[in-house]
Parts: sequence; C-alpha cells; structure tokens
Amino acid sequence: MDTGAQPSGTDYPVKYSVDYPDRELNRVSTAFRIFAAIPILIVAGSVSGGGEFGGWSHGGRQGSTVVLGAGGLLVLGPLLMIVFRQKYPRWWYDWNRELLRLTNRVGVYIALMDDRYPSTDEEQSVHLELPYPDVERDLNRWLPLVKWFLAIPHYVVLAFLTIAAIVCVIVAWFAILFTGRYPRGLFDFLLGVGRWANRVTAYAFILVTDEYPPFRLSP
Repeated sequence: MDTGAQPSGTDYPVKYSVDYPDRELNRVSTAFRIFAAIPILIVAGSVSGGGEFGGWSHGGRQGSTVVLGAGGLLVLGPLLMIVFRQKYPRWWYDWNRELLRLTNRVGVYIALMDDRYPSTDEEQSVHLELPYPDVERDLNRWLPLVKWFLAIPHYVVLAFLTIAAIVCVIVAWFAILFTGRYPRGLFDFLLGVGRWANRVTAYAFILVTDEYPPFRLSP
C-alpha cells in the first residue's frame, strides 16, 4: 500500500512517499539493523561527501592526491548558475535527485520502515520526485542567495521532529521484535518527517522550487 497518495490541487511540488509494509517484517534483520546498515552507510558516505589522502613528495617528486569520496549534494554550483546564467544543468539535477533518493532509502532502512536492503539504483519502496525547473520561468534568480536563511524556522522545527523521530524508531524496534509489525501511527509520523525534510532540502539547498515549504507532515 502506497501511503503517499496526493490530493490533487493541494500538493507541494516535491513528492515523497514510502510504501507501508503491510506484512510481517524480518525480526532478525530488525534486531541487528544498525550493524547490517554499516556497508550501505559506507557506500552512501563515499558519494555524499569528499575525502582524500594528502599528496606526497620526495626528492622534488610529487605524488597525486588519492580521492576517497566524491560529490555530495550540489548546492553552490546550481546557485551560481541560477544567479548568473539562469540555468540548471540537467545532469546536476539528476545527480542531486538520485543522491537524495539513495540517502532516503538508507534512512528508511535504518528507521526500520523497510526490511529490504537499500539498493543503490532501484526505487524499491521509497518514492521521491523533484520538479525539474525551467529557471527563467519558474525560479527567481536572486532568491537562492537567501533561501537558506528563509528556511531557518524549518530547521528549528525539524530539530525537534528529529528527536521525536528517534524515539519513534526505538518504540517501533520493540514493536517489530514482539509483533513483527510496524505500528501504522509511528510509520506515518516518520513518513511525514521525511517528507518535511525533503521539501526543505529541495527548497533551500538543491534549489529546484521557489515555493516555500509548508509547515505540515501531510502531503
């Protein structure tokens, strides 16, 4: 069952939903989820941020730096292109969208909302759609300079929601171990928190919409 049905005419441009696991979840996988998630966390971390070994030199000879990680969400590049060229390169958009999809699949897995191991490329139970903007028509070229500031109220609310979400995951962990099922109310709350966070990310950081995120968990 897809929990992300959107009421027509009232939905925000960023679409996020997670299929509710209307079945018995794997209790062993749930019990050791934090350990099972380590490999995919390493993979996600390798494309979500950069890291490198320092270069070397000996006798006037220098070695190349070895890059361990790459990428992360592209923020500054799209910002500069929107401001100065009124363009958003499609491949930059695709990178941000796919990276955000991956990190959401990993987050859903850690939150116990799906017991299937996160795929690096398949959608699975997590559905995230971002609008690809026609910059000249859809975006104010100067607004990206202040979006991060305008979103401060959302950061405050999300800080409290994140604390509540952690508590919900702990409660859900015990519920799954004893019943094999994810309490629907907890699932819907975590889905709402994820939806809220993705809206803020799309607005303030990857800059695909100028529509201010609503203060709500629902679609």
